Amino acid sequence: MLTQPTTRVLEPQDLDAALAVLDRDPVANAFVTSRVGIAGLDPWRLGGEMWGWYSGGRLTSLCYAGANLVPICATPEAVGAFAERARRAGRRCASIVGPAEATADLWARLEPHWGPAREVRARQPLMTTRALPRDVAPDPLVRRVRRDEMDVLMPACVAMFTEEVGISPLAGDGGLLYQARVAELVSTGRAFARIEDGRVVFKAELGAVTRHTCQIQGVWVAPEYRGRGLSETGMAAVLHYALRDVAPVASLYVNDFNAPARAAYRRVGFTEVGALMSVLF
Repeated sequence: MLTQPTTRVLEPQDLDAALAVLDRDPVANAFVTSRVGIAGLDPWRLGGEMWGWYSGGRLTSLCYAGANLVPICATPEAVGAFAERARRAGRRCASIVGPAEATADLWARLEPHWGPAREVRARQPLMTTRALPRDVAPDPLVRRVRRDEMDVLMPACVAMFTEEVGISPLAGDGGLLYQARVAELVSTGRAFARIEDGRVVFKAELGAVTRHTCQIQGVWVAPEYRGRGLSETGMAAVLHYALRDVAPVASLYVNDFNAPARAAYRRVGFTEVGALMSVLF
């Protein structure tokens, strides 16, 4: 038993203990919980290492270290240990993202070694809903995207990602990994869109799914259709699928400066339950 506070890379036999930590905040931890539920803790399958912080002989905090660096239920002491481990390893991630307080602490410790970041989004409200909206009718034209519609969906996904993140997902490997991710969402029935005349008008995906929650991501309306309420009716339709077929809670997070999106999400019943922070490289 580990009697002194320490951090180590978790192994497959640590799965139950890791899931117990993740379940302490199932909404904030949805992304990592979804990955672990599919891949376990084997780094090759998980796409990164899971670091564990032990205090009093118990696993109390986690940090996922893959394409994203994600502190999970991380105490200040754990954040310090994770930051030191990340500093020694060197930056391998494209972003740091997680609960705002722990992520801010982690970035403050890493910025002197990893900075500057391309962009810091210090507060991104985390929102949830358990019910379908009463006052917004779902768009009847929003449906699951078919596998033979990948070529129709991809331009909208690329436009959304570029607009949201500030760089194209086609950079680097030509978009192979991004296209594979979109294909996975389509093949598992987690990509939704309104398609008119061969073009996507509205789209959204269920990016992370656990037994507790599903996290909606990639919400996008074609620029020429904005201001017509399609984000509200489209989200109402996605919620119909999500809450009926997938999980009892739907969640999402949004940039605090995106006032129109936050208002649209409130209109379909989402309420703020916390805040995340993202550091983009």
